[in-house]
Amino acid sequence: MTAVDILQLITHEVQTCTRCALHTGRTRAVPGEGPPSAEVMLIGEGPGYHEDRQGRPFVGPSGQLLDDLLALAGLQRADVFIGNVIKCRPPKNRDPLPDEVATCTQAYLFRQIEALNPKVIVTLGRFSMNLFLPGEKISRIHGQPRIVEGRLIVPMLHPAAALHQPQNRPLLEADFRRLPELLATVEREAPAPAPATRPNDEPPLEQLSLF
Repeated sequence: MTAVDILQLITHEVQTCTRCALHTGRTRAVPGEGPPSAEVMLIGEGPGYHEDRQGRPFVGPSGQLLDDLLALAGLQRADVFIGNVIKCRPPKNRDPLPDEVATCTQAYLFRQIEALNPKVIVTLGRFSMNLFLPGEKISRIHGQPRIVEGRLIVPMLHPAAALHQPQNRPLLEADFRRLPELLATVEREAPAPAPATRPNDEPPLEQLSLF
C-alpha cells in the first residue's frame, strides 16, 4: 500500500473507531490532515470543542495561532501534516488518560508516522513530547531538537499555552522561526528515520550536536 492508501485507511478507521470510551461522547473524530509527502509533522494533544465539531485538527483559536506560527517558519498548513495524540475529544477537555493515549497511538498515530516518514516531528505540548522524550519537562527543553531512534524531534509549547499565558508567545515564535534551519540541517546530518517509537519505550536519545 502507498502512503496515501495507508493514511486514507487510518482516517476511515479513526472515524468509525470504538476502541475506547471516548467515542461515546464525540461529535466527530479527528484523524489528522496534511499531504502524504509532508516533511514536517506536528502532533498536538487532542481535539477541542471546535475540532470535535468539524472533524479537523487545530481549527479553533489555537489553530489560528498555529497558522501564524507556521508562517514565521515560511510554512503553510498545506505543507505539513497535523495530528494529535488522541483522536476524540475528552469530556470537558480533560487530560487524556494513559490507556486512551496507549490505545490511540498504537492503533493510529504511530502508523501515521510510519506512513508519512517525516523528517521532523514537532511535538506541541507535554503529552506528545512524552511519547518521545518521557520524563522531560516542556518548559525546560522546548525548542531543543533531539534525535530519537534516528528521527528529529522538536518539542515545543502548545499554542494554547500562549493563548492562556501571553508571555509564552515569544518563546513559541522563536522556536518556530528555527524550523527552516532545523529542516536544512536534518537533510544533511540525520540518518534514515527508524520505525516510530511506542509509548512506554525508553528510546536512546541525543542532543543534536549542531544546536
